[in-house]
Amino acid sequence: MKLIFDLPEHEKNIVSQVIGSEEIRYSTPTDLSLDGRFSKGWFVITSSRAIWVDGGKVISDINISDGKDYKASALVGNGILEGVIDGEPRVLARYTMSHVPRYAFIARILNDLAKGNQPKVRSDDDDNTCPKCGKLLPQGTRICASCINKAAVVKRLWNVVKPYWPLIALAVTLFWLITVLQLLNPYLHRLFIDNFITRDYSLQEPEFSVFIKYLGAILGVSLLNVLFTVLRGRVMVTVGSKISLELRAMVYAKIQSLSMGYLSKRKTGDLMNRVTGDTNRLRTFIENQSVSGINMLFMLIGVTIVLFINNWKLAILVLLPSPIIVVVSTLLRHRIHVMYHNQWRVWDRANSLLQDILSGIRVVKAFGQEEKEINRFRGVSRAFANITKRNERAWNTLFPALGYFMGIGQYLVMYYGSKLVLGERMELGELVQFTQYVAILYGPLQWISFIPRWFTDAMTATERIFEILDEEPNVKDSKHPVHRKIEGRVVFKNVTFGYQSHEPVLEDINLEVEPGEMIGLVGHSGAGKSTLINLVLRFYDVDEGEIFIDGVNIRDIAQQSLRSQIGVVLQEPFLFSGSILDNIRYSKPDATPEEVMTAAKIANAHDFIIKFPDGYDTKVGENGYNLSGGERQRISIARAILHNPRILILDEATSSLDTEAEQLIQEALARLVRNRTTFAIAHRLSTLRNANRLVVIEKGRIAETGTHDELLRAKGIYYKLVMAQRQIYKVKTESV
Repeated sequence: MKLIFDLPEHEKNIVSQVIGSEEIRYSTPTDLSLDGRFSKGWFVITSSRAIWVDGGKVISDINISDGKDYKASALVGNGILEGVIDGEPRVLARYTMSHVPRYAFIARILNDLAKGNQPKVRSDDDDNTCPKCGKLLPQGTRICASCINKAAVVKRLWNVVKPYWPLIALAVTLFWLITVLQLLNPYLHRLFIDNFITRDYSLQEPEFSVFIKYLGAILGVSLLNVLFTVLRGRVMVTVGSKISLELRAMVYAKIQSLSMGYLSKRKTGDLMNRVTGDTNRLRTFIENQSVSGINMLFMLIGVTIVLFINNWKLAILVLLPSPIIVVVSTLLRHRIHVMYHNQWRVWDRANSLLQDILSGIRVVKAFGQEEKEINRFRGVSRAFANITKRNERAWNTLFPALGYFMGIGQYLVMYYGSKLVLGERMELGELVQFTQYVAILYGPLQWISFIPRWFTDAMTATERIFEILDEEPNVKDSKHPVHRKIEGRVVFKNVTFGYQSHEPVLEDINLEVEPGEMIGLVGHSGAGKSTLINLVLRFYDVDEGEIFIDGVNIRDIAQQSLRSQIGVVLQEPFLFSGSILDNIRYSKPDATPEEVMTAAKIANAHDFIIKFPDGYDTKVGENGYNLSGGERQRISIARAILHNPRILILDEATSSLDTEAEQLIQEALARLVRNRTTFAIAHRLSTLRNANRLVVIEKGRIAETGTHDELLRAKGIYYKLVMAQRQIYKVKTESV
């Protein structure tokens, strides 16, 4: 979040008079006055003071060390920065909702300075606005449709296309040959008319051989044209398919490399569109329009030269409407780009919603919400239909108008040329030849009128592809990452983290876990338990503090090496479409059938697997819909067992099991966790009795640590959780 803005000269002078020689460390805008009116102001922080300037006056000036409990509070439609100054609550700044995240950072900075600590909050210019024009960018994109550099995009696209230049060169050569043949055809028609049809046969009969000669030449040229066109089409299909394949693979590989922080903020349907839809649209452009443009350019130049050679006056009449078409196309190019950019953003929303609904179709049907989801999809589909209709209506109004203007030149040629023929100043064949060239000329001109639409569509797709390819993962390996065997000693040192960095989920976590120790993570939903194991997996990097594994900072360990030695059983088991064998073997692709069966037996999955007619080759369906929740969970446990990890993470691993199966699984897990560092999350606290230590997390902080018995004797948070669960179990038992 950007926290250092350039102060206007007037406000800078006012602040300088107050702070003297002190350096300004942070300066952020405010847009509301103390009484809630819109007003342009500034909040300035030095190492010791915080100053609010509004309306050209200093509204507030405090010594930061005199205050405590600084916080940014979101109210209805606005927010305030407040703190306890000399024992009294005080409003330090006021702003609209757009600044709420920014002032959450400011509050953390003030609290650090008040405690005598150096703020760890950085000022990053990651506001979702265009750095050139300042416009707010659409959610989920960093592309500004108004400022995109199309030349740079084309240049980057050429770098992808360049390896296929031999095929492209062949296609261009074929275009040259096709152009020559198309230009030759009208000339043959002229010779046929002037030398055979309109010839004076009063003295001799027409020779059939001459007729065959001209007709054969015309048919031969047409046949060659068709053959070269077919060959050119096949070459371009090959080029387009190869480029599309490469781009699709590049985008998919890039998505795989991106961090969870990025992926969790993007809709699945949108990412799917980038991999499939955008690459397919680009393939279509390359196959059908890109090299065709070269052909049309050649044709346009060639026909124009021939027209001027034949009759420069008629040629001028033909080209008379061209400047109008060029000017109109240029003026509308940017508008068309924005139109189609918006259209595809709405299409992304529709696609993402469809994927979301279909993924949760069981929940939809379970709660009888089919009609609601139909209406939701109908709403977003209507939005897409409306913007598509508006765009197509505009285009289908523009194109016929351009076609009409292009046709004016042909009418003028017919009028003026007919007068020349009737006045015997031009041969009929020459006029026919000229009109055929005009017809050929209008092909490229018509094609050019479509360029804004085709080019915009392709550039939009290319921009979206390169947006993904340009994305940098938030979690990166260091320059010299460590590859090593993990023993399992994990240390959290002053760790603070939030998915939104201005809203910490975990704060000041200090925890040491010895190799082979089992840690039970306990706390209310949302306390931060799953977040803590996400940090162990390094799905995210901490905002503050450090995590060490075997004395090595987790940032210095190669991610692939780290995760290859961590086994995970998540709360919601996920199975891929395929067989049970494939799903268990996913963690170790080279595992033998015997190893798979051993893992399944430990996870208490073998018995139910062999009852299926196809055994381990049974297809589980999408996300294992053919299996029960408990069966899916046991297969995911078998997958983790086969992985043979040094660090094991169990996130509600037994939540989907009945009492009998849970007992068997607990015995299996007791063997599995032996000599492995284990982090186990369980809302059913009885399942954590065997943990070496329990860590109780409350509101993002470690509240209690100890064994099950120690925490019960302490009668703190853990004791209350256990008593509450016992009461619930007692009520359930009595009701039965």
